[in-house]
Amino acid sequence: GLPYSDPMMDGPVIQRAGTRALERGVRTGDVFAAVEAVRSTGTPAVVMTYWNLVDRYGVDAFARDLANAGGSGLITPALIPDEAGDWLAASGAHGLDRIFLVSPSSTDARIVSTTQACRGWVYATSVMGVTGTRSASPTAAPELVARIRELSPQTLVGVGLGVSTGDQAADVAGYADAVIVGSAFIKPMLAAEDAGNPDDLSGLRAVLADLAAGVRRVRHDA
Repeated sequence: GLPYSDPMMDGPVIQRAGTRALERGVRTGDVFAAVEAVRSTGTPAVVMTYWNLVDRYGVDAFARDLANAGGSGLITPALIPDEAGDWLAASGAHGLDRIFLVSPSSTDARIVSTTQACRGWVYATSVMGVTGTRSASPTAAPELVARIRELSPQTLVGVGLGVSTGDQAADVAGYADAVIVGSAFIKPMLAAEDAGNPDDLSGLRAVLADLAAGVRRVRHDA
């Protein structure tokens, strides 16, 4: 994701990471370089960002440079399809997936229009509010995914906001096509840096192993 100076949709963990990145001079070009590094491993890379940064960069230029770096698509939590004409055109021209968000409060009409505008998959936010880990998987998420599948059967659905443990990942993997994790990855990296060992990835590896094991308990193709 791109660090942003006014991250109102993010919780304290991602806000802290974003602040550190900005203080150290991380800019959009650095994120494209990271995308290129990820893609070189054979793994698809999707970027998440506040729309202001794309608009400031230039919508078509951003799509072009993301595609040239090997990016597969963009998650735009602050952009709704009704206001995304420029992005629909640019993402289509450069072959990028466009991932919009729906939430438990979305009307059926909004779910239909959003999934029609998506290419690749739709991001289902399992709880209302800012990003961050939660102690339990929200009960609204399965109902939201069921609504999406009833209204748009061909759309793949990823569920995010709050997943931090293997048990939560297993729960989500049981009804969604993808499990989205953010803050739980960043937390151990911040902790390692605070401890004076920024290269220590053991905490991150432990979180990854727990989440992966949870998904594999219910998804043998993972």
